[in-house]
Amino acid sequence: MAKESWLPDYSPASDFSLANIPFGIISTPDNQTPRPAIAIGDFALDLKTWLPMINKETVSDVFPGVDISQLTHALSQSTLNAFAALGRPVHRIVRKGIQDLLPKDTPFPQLLQDNEEGRTKALKRLSEVTMHLPMEIGDYTDFYAGYHHAYAVGVIFRGPENALQSNYMHLPVGYHGRASSIVVDGTPIRRPVGQILLDPKAEPKQPVVGPTRKLDIELELGCFISKPNEMGEAVDVKQAQEHIFGYVLLNDWSARDIQAWEYVPLGPFNGKNFGTTISAWIVLADALEPFRVKSEIENKTELQGYLKEEGEKGAFDIKLEVDLTTADGSETTIGRTSSKYLMWSFPQMIAHHTLGGCPMRTGDLLGSGTISGPGGVKERGSLLEMTENGKNEVLLAGMNARTFLKDGDSVTLRGFCDDGSGVRVGFGRCAGKIYSAVQR
Repeated sequence: MAKESWLPDYSPASDFSLANIPFGIISTPDNQTPRPAIAIGDFALDLKTWLPMINKETVSDVFPGVDISQLTHALSQSTLNAFAALGRPVHRIVRKGIQDLLPKDTPFPQLLQDNEEGRTKALKRLSEVTMHLPMEIGDYTDFYAGYHHAYAVGVIFRGPENALQSNYMHLPVGYHGRASSIVVDGTPIRRPVGQILLDPKAEPKQPVVGPTRKLDIELELGCFISKPNEMGEAVDVKQAQEHIFGYVLLNDWSARDIQAWEYVPLGPFNGKNFGTTISAWIVLADALEPFRVKSEIENKTELQGYLKEEGEKGAFDIKLEVDLTTADGSETTIGRTSSKYLMWSFPQMIAHHTLGGCPMRTGDLLGSGTISGPGGVKERGSLLEMTENGKNEVLLAGMNARTFLKDGDSVTLRGFCDDGSGVRVGFGRCAGKIYSAVQR
């Protein structure tokens, strides 16, 4: 049953309901220092400001078994890395403690509900805060776990007989991306310039240098690492959940024409490294546990032992949407799908990533790969699939149409889980607007 909160204008149908409690990094006009917060309804609770206002004995009642000095230190940093490094058991206790502060029947009304000074100083309207990257990201790996996307793209370029490469059903395919160009929701994206082969059939092949003509999106789920592993040690797939901090939406912007020319023989490079947008609030791993489901993708291949998970519910049913807004303000939802169409789980991705001894660190980010559904155009997570590489147009509101993105277009990803009772756990938005290329 959905709980009510004492907060003004609270609704359990909010992305940031009591069932969620996502963590992020905020700043405000009166204090521009980035600092940790949680989102609840239409508000952000500034944890760096609030925690020191409460005496240690009382805080220990809210967060039993947690080293309060260590927690206060971690939640006073400019990123969530120190908090993530405390481990999933601590995240679980802290999330539960904050949940207990916010309902109408809170057992701790003196800490916030009846604490006028605390509410005034620590509670800020989301409309008044500036969001920052939640983690310091050392490394970024993007996988290719969306089966329907992989198959559709394979059909476009190789035909239905060879749509999937022979390794696809045996291991989580991925590549190492660029962490320095990961940006938070709302950050503008500059159209990239690169080498483009305008006529693939011409001989000799002679590329030109110019702005991409095939700027695309990729609807993905991102996963942040909390617990590191030592170099030379692999993470057991059955223990990999303990290495996960939480999840974000992820848009891996892609320049398809640049990518097509340069990816042979070593894979994605400049067609991918110019920008990746993530949502600002990290939904903790425990918040998604009630929404576990069996993946809709049946893999009949006999897996290697290190990839075999316990139980069948390795996926989440996160409802995903893609909105495209043109420069004239016309908005169209161009795609709807679910993360239950991922073939590989994040624990399997972590197990494979570390199989050879690769050390993962707190703050590392994993992308799922583009998520598409089994239906028609409206269930696809990229324009490449929707338009069959530019052959068909996607019709938009306001008499607009697209094959790929134009300057001035904005793309917004949204995602949420709903248990059917009106309780919602959501990610907020993951948005970016395209600006013209810098000519070179």
